[in-house]
Amino acid sequence: MCTAILSLEPGRPVLLAGVRDEFVDRAWLPPGRHWPDHPGLIGGRDLLAGGTWLVVAPESHRVTCVLNGPGPAAPPGSRQTRGMLPLQVADGGRLGSQALERFDPFHLLTAEPGAAVLWSWNGQRLTERELKPGLHMVVNGGLAGDLRNARDHERARIAHFLPRLRDAARPDPLGGGQAPEAWGAWLPLVSGDGIASDDPRALIVRRDLGAGRVFGTTSVSLVALSPGGLRYDFADVPGDMGGWRSVSVN
Repeated sequence: MCTAILSLEPGRPVLLAGVRDEFVDRAWLPPGRHWPDHPGLIGGRDLLAGGTWLVVAPESHRVTCVLNGPGPAAPPGSRQTRGMLPLQVADGGRLGSQALERFDPFHLLTAEPGAAVLWSWNGQRLTERELKPGLHMVVNGGLAGDLRNARDHERARIAHFLPRLRDAARPDPLGGGQAPEAWGAWLPLVSGDGIASDDPRALIVRRDLGAGRVFGTTSVSLVALSPGGLRYDFADVPGDMGGWRSVSVN
């Protein structure tokens, strides 16, 4: 997943938008209870490696997602999928003590009512950051405001979307209704804000790399959490305002 947008405000639901970018022919399943070892978790399943990019824990009202990060790859002989990390953290609330050198660099974001933590592993060092109330964006280069490793298109994306999101009315998705009503001003923004997929600012991307390889946005997730409520909406046709569906968490 290449972009996470988090809104954390005291006394209000936590809001998270997760935009997944991947090779479009990589097989996956839409959100469901796909993991017998984690029966309480709901998320999309990557069929190549078995993990997930974003997962929700309804009982603890927690959401966790993972993004690729910059840095050296793990040794091929011991490499493990980063997609298992959200499952572990969503279940337990903390990043465990496993050997991180077995994982490629990542950013791992977890949020629940009133709190959010971002872990970043660059292949050599792990940092942990408790996020303060406010609006946050995380891209592969890191957290907006600390972008020493960000690429030009990530900076352009943040420069466009962070002010747009700050100016937009904060939605109250737990009030009910279909996705366009529930997510209000956020929905057209996380659907791309009308920006072409090859624009450097684009949130919804598609790039033809040649030889039949296409890299692009394959799904968008929207999650709202409060102590007494949870909403999970999902779009597998990013950019289509009518393509959203509500994920059952019962």
